[in-house]
Amino acid sequence: MIRLWFKSGTPWIWLNAAAVSLSLIMVVGVLALVVGRGVGHFWPHQVHQFSYQEPDKQPQVIIGEKVETSITPAAMAKSTGFVMADNEDTLVQYLVKTGNRDLTGADFRWIQERNIKDHTQPTNLIVVERREWGNFYGQLLQVKEAGNVIASGEQAWPVLQSKITETLAIFKEIAHIEKKEVGAINYALERLRLKQRRLELKNSLDDAAKQEIATEKTALETEYKQYQATLTGLYQKLRTDSLVAKAENGAELVIPLAKVVRVFQPNNMNVFEKVFHYGNKAIEFLTDEPREANTEGGIFPAIFGTVMMVLMMSLIVTPFGVIAAVYLREYAKQGFITRLIRIAVNNLAGVPSVVYGVFGLGFFVYILGGNIDQLFFPESAPAPVFGTPGLLWASITLALLTLPVVIVSTEEGLARIPSSIREGSLALGATKLETLWLTVLPMASPAMMTGLILAVARAAGEVAPLMLVGVVKLAPTLPLDGNFPFLHLDRKFMHLGFHIYDVGFQSPNVEAARPLVYATALLLVLVIIGLNLAAIVIRNNLREKYRALEG
Repeated sequence: MIRLWFKSGTPWIWLNAAAVSLSLIMVVGVLALVVGRGVGHFWPHQVHQFSYQEPDKQPQVIIGEKVETSITPAAMAKSTGFVMADNEDTLVQYLVKTGNRDLTGADFRWIQERNIKDHTQPTNLIVVERREWGNFYGQLLQVKEAGNVIASGEQAWPVLQSKITETLAIFKEIAHIEKKEVGAINYALERLRLKQRRLELKNSLDDAAKQEIATEKTALETEYKQYQATLTGLYQKLRTDSLVAKAENGAELVIPLAKVVRVFQPNNMNVFEKVFHYGNKAIEFLTDEPREANTEGGIFPAIFGTVMMVLMMSLIVTPFGVIAAVYLREYAKQGFITRLIRIAVNNLAGVPSVVYGVFGLGFFVYILGGNIDQLFFPESAPAPVFGTPGLLWASITLALLTLPVVIVSTEEGLARIPSSIREGSLALGATKLETLWLTVLPMASPAMMTGLILAVARAAGEVAPLMLVGVVKLAPTLPLDGNFPFLHLDRKFMHLGFHIYDVGFQSPNVEAARPLVYATALLLVLVIIGLNLAAIVIRNNLREKYRALEG
């Protein structure tokens, strides 16, 4: 009976169903973990004030956010060096984010529940989110302007919020001038320098050319001095305002508002205020640049770099993959050489990605890019233009990495098209090229899109090869801006996958960076899903369009 049951194939159906179910559960579990840890990162958590006293030590006050709870059995706690009383079954510890790294040297601290004498959540506790040194936790005392106290006590809070709004507006104006206006001037000055050097190499730098370059340079330098005067005035405004806050140890700290991003009182916020704060933090995360060694601020450059690289990779890999598949299926003589090429293509899909990175660095960057610099950019020497890792080489390297997937998918799509369609087209007088271009390729387009979907899914998550051919920890400028030629293929860029690696494994403050790792990982998943959904929608439309012809 059991033998017949096995012969019927039913056990294997159930085994496959169980494997698929287990895989789905694991995927959902990973996504749930990432969503739970990543989404909660921006919520304004309650700030606790502990009256804490360890045995044989002076009592102290600890202020911070409760991040994690650890419950350890007494036997295990004793084995790790803790002294446990006979009536204690477990050791309960809290990981508290105390901030104030400039005062204490650390952002986090473990405390034991048995040593907590009192635990409150005062409404007047403030969280100061700073541009450096992380968060500050304490109590607001005064607001100063030009060294003079302008508000204290209960009046300090509304005055502080007004001053912070003014300071952020000045920061926004400074950022616009430095990145847009001054950045454009510096870019134009560099192009003038390269133009002069190019003419010198060609022995064409006559008096007229010198006069023209000098005139343009003088105009740019005059404009630059005007912006510098404006920036000087704005920076002087930033230096006048500050706040005075009291830390947990009683020390009073003067914090310039120029170093403050926001100040809030989480214990005094209602649900709507917390939701508003959460929205502002989420928008900042998506649109701002990183700060504090990538552990604070936003990740917009990484989002932009990831999407830009994937789009360029798609534009490169699709035509080459389709042309290779069309040749192998439609034109090449089916024999030993063709089978050998297909075996090589399939084997390339299994090569470790870091090998592609090494190849891209050696061939594309050093050989191809170095020769391009010698031929077309001699005036930039010894500084490389394309002879250094950048967006173009990263895109081509990933296109080479994903090329086998596109070739195999396109070949399978071409193979599924009935030969009667080709024969009918040829019988009606169309040439083989017309048949291929007007009939076969459109019908095979859903398979091409399937290959592109798989290529995008793999390329968007790759990190190892990108570390060699263009990705950096922090890129000062985006590869796309308003300066000619607008798309700068030679520039380095940021990537979400590398950002996760850098924050999670290279950060000097791992505990503070851990929530950001989950948030960035969630965003990377959403970016990949968005790119794939766009390709899937296009594929489904093409499939419906040519379904009648296939039938």
